[in-house]
Amino acid sequence: MRCIIAGYPFDLTASEVQRAMSGIAPEPAAGECVLIGQRSYPVKQVGAVITRQDRRDFTAAEVTRAMKRLGFTCHPAPSADV
Repeated sequence: MRCIIAGYPFDLTASEVQRAMSGIAPEPAAGECVLIGQRSYPVKQVGAVITRQDRRDFTAAEVTRAMKRLGFTCHPAPSADV
């Protein structure tokens, strides 16, 4: 599926995203997250891995929209209530 992230077109599939993120540990979540396999990743981390762009070059909303279109579940980061 063609997705536009940071003004650049990317042809992505769900399996390619899963392969790209396999073996990568999720960073602490601070905003929107995406569930890939059994792990929840910050969307900015996923965007940086799949596009190889600096995180400042795209928004979380762009990556969230692309991940939802690919069939992934996106959700807000869990609150850090103590």
